[in-house]
Amino acid sequence: MPYSEIRGVPGVPAQAVLGFLAQLTQQVAPVGIVLVAQRASGSLALAGAAAAAFSVGAGMGRPVQGRLMDRRGSRPVLAATALIHVAALLALVGWAQAGGAWWAMAVLSWVAGIGLPPISLSMRIEWGRRIGAEGHTAAYSLVYLVQELAMLVGPLAFGLLIAVASSSLALGLVAVAAGAGTLAFSLALRAGATASSRGRGRVFTDRRMLVLLAVVLLLGGVIGALQVGLPALAAARGAPAATGLLVAALSLGGIAGAAAYGARSWGFRVQARLAGLLLVLGLVLAPLVLVGALPLFWAVLFAGGLVLNPALTTASLLVDEYAPAAQAEAFGWISTSIGMGGAAGSAAAGVAGDLFGHSAPFLAAAAFALGGSALASTLLRTGRPGTV
Repeated sequence: MPYSEIRGVPGVPAQAVLGFLAQLTQQVAPVGIVLVAQRASGSLALAGAAAAAFSVGAGMGRPVQGRLMDRRGSRPVLAATALIHVAALLALVGWAQAGGAWWAMAVLSWVAGIGLPPISLSMRIEWGRRIGAEGHTAAYSLVYLVQELAMLVGPLAFGLLIAVASSSLALGLVAVAAGAGTLAFSLALRAGATASSRGRGRVFTDRRMLVLLAVVLLLGGVIGALQVGLPALAAARGAPAATGLLVAALSLGGIAGAAAYGARSWGFRVQARLAGLLLVLGLVLAPLVLVGALPLFWAVLFAGGLVLNPALTTASLLVDEYAPAAQAEAFGWISTSIGMGGAAGSAAAGVAGDLFGHSAPFLAAAAFALGGSALASTLLRTGRPGTV
């Protein structure tokens, strides 16, 4: 199904725009928490702990949010999480301004993570049910495209707000804008959206779902390793400001990859696609260990982004097959696995960088991707043809 047909589905264009606005804090919140907490406590370590608490909360919250969405629908969950997320971030800003204890900032960060609204999850469920099975590749690609745009634009807008105001005010403004976007997005959904009598189904009835989560965890490891490797590389080259350009290369590649992947139908089985995409991702990232010039590095990262988002889209397609009776909760576990993998990837990349130099994190990223490809290939032995 082409994008032009998806855009013709009533409500989808408005939901895409509002979903973009609602996801602005996804990248901004961790950065803003670090800036606000460091300024208040004077310690980067304590600020990092607060940011880590946000990530832990987000990982814990997604499966619970998904289960509630399966049973109650998206609207009440989105409204509740929007209020929790925004209130916690605003409380964090106020507490930091008042010079409150750092542990309370960590607790508020954790609550903000727990309440991070499940926008992309809601879009996957809503669009997946309104668009026929033949259009799921395009629909899920559009979800990741919107998310990637928000993750690219959000930090840029945040930086501009910091330039004219302060980090505390900037975080508060972005939080309020995202909260308003979430509430508007929830109203744009159909009443009772995603609620289903099937929502009480078990996520792991099909054991292949466990294998898929392990594959996605390794894919998250790729992202985490790159998050450590890019600033380390830029700093080692004496150009720390180039970090933003390198991250942008990956994001722009992800946007282009999502757009291209969803624009056509694919004849290969979904399991084969996932294994193949992860194999290509690993082979693309491995040469970064040898690349010297930053412009060439930028080009290779862009190529990696072209494959990264299609891999995430393909994993979502397998949720349709492996957990059809509890999709929202299953998508929540996918998000949690990506976050856990990101933490593992960051840790592994940091150790590799200390032991073997600033290029080693990219070898770690490639190893995560190739490991994910090998594990995904095991799904071919028991998998049935997937939806395309």
